[in-house]
Amino acid sequence: MAYAIIRSGGKQYRVSPGEVIVVEKLDADSGTKVTFSDVLFLADGNAVTTGDPVIAGANVRGEVIGQFKDKKVVAFKYKRRKGYHRTVGHRRQLTRVKIESID
Repeated sequence: MAYAIIRSGGKQYRVSPGEVIVVEKLDADSGTKVTFSDVLFLADGNAVTTGDPVIAGANVRGEVIGQFKDKKVVAFKYKRRKGYHRTVGHRRQLTRVKIESID
């Protein structure tokens, strides 16, 4: 079974063809083809290739399925006996991508 480790949005993902992954927001609409050129590791059966830091000429192709927001994360600051409390929250923007091929 072939798989690769790619880097996107400062994070690393282990991907294989046909798999659906969730990455940090990509500037692409639904149905758009995307190419990940930062391939750090490539395995195909017994053949293993590692990059230094990336593998030259290796690409992972995928199709954007959609954009969505993650669950809300709440950060609550509090200082006892001072009457101070602040609530701050945010929702990460994410992209769902279906991996099509590893080249």
